[in-house]
Amino acid sequence: MDTPHIETRLIDGKAFAAGLRARIGAEVAALGAAHPGFKPGLAVVLVGSDPASEVYVRNKAAQTVEAGMASFEHKLPADTREEDLLALVRALNADPAVNGILVQLPLPAQIDAMKVLAAIDPEKDVDGFHVINAGRLAVGLDALVPCTPLGCVMLLKHHLGSLSGLKAVVVGRSNIVGKPVAQLLLKEDCTVTIAHSRTRDLPGECRHADILIAAVGRPEMIRGDWIKPGATVIDVGINRVPREDGKTRLVGDVAFAEAQGIAGLITPVPGGVGPMTIACLLANTLTAAKRQAGIA
Repeated sequence: MDTPHIETRLIDGKAFAAGLRARIGAEVAALGAAHPGFKPGLAVVLVGSDPASEVYVRNKAAQTVEAGMASFEHKLPADTREEDLLALVRALNADPAVNGILVQLPLPAQIDAMKVLAAIDPEKDVDGFHVINAGRLAVGLDALVPCTPLGCVMLLKHHLGSLSGLKAVVVGRSNIVGKPVAQLLLKEDCTVTIAHSRTRDLPGECRHADILIAAVGRPEMIRGDWIKPGATVIDVGINRVPREDGKTRLVGDVAFAEAQGIAGLITPVPGGVGPMTIACLLANTLTAAKRQAGIA
């Protein structure tokens, strides 16, 4: 049976993120007027000189300041010792001007990332990676939530309204995206399946999804005929693949051209989920600052 052609609409994450950042900036200004001295502060720690991380950290700093928040950058050499990084984290935990702490991953081989993440005060863990925040999310309590999953669910609710009763399939089981986005979707009353590389009949699982979230980090792994006609597809993947001219281009985890005409809604790569990550980091920093200041 031929699949009917569907007019696929793009989810403009860039525009939504710009609006979210503007709303955050307005709230920061209003709270600063109502509570003199209130100014959320975000500290970003970068170890080494990974070019992609450096660009990302630079963008974070610019958007933090644009939203009326204080930005604290700590750039450390690649040979930094684990104990020195842990000492910095403890100092930031104790600093009242710092409401959010983000240690940029990946870290060099001599540093245990899990040990560093565990050292961050859960109240300042704006990445949402601390085991206490992960646990609170899992049992349905308020928590600081990883930024990319939070952005995914914001986009879904903006375009679909209530998600209650929808079948969601999450492809990928990472602690950064797959598991937390599944928990958030459960909280929205979705029926959730987490699939992965060992799932039997992965295409078949995907074809049941009203909401398909691809977070595997494999270029264009999700084919067009894996998608249920009319489904909403959130592509979290950001993969660099070679072009014919020797340069590279960005593609997602979904074969975008094949998904056109089948998916009802889809996030493009770039310009979909990516811009939401920093916007949600600012949202988490504002939330953390309000909680620390005792503001409802």
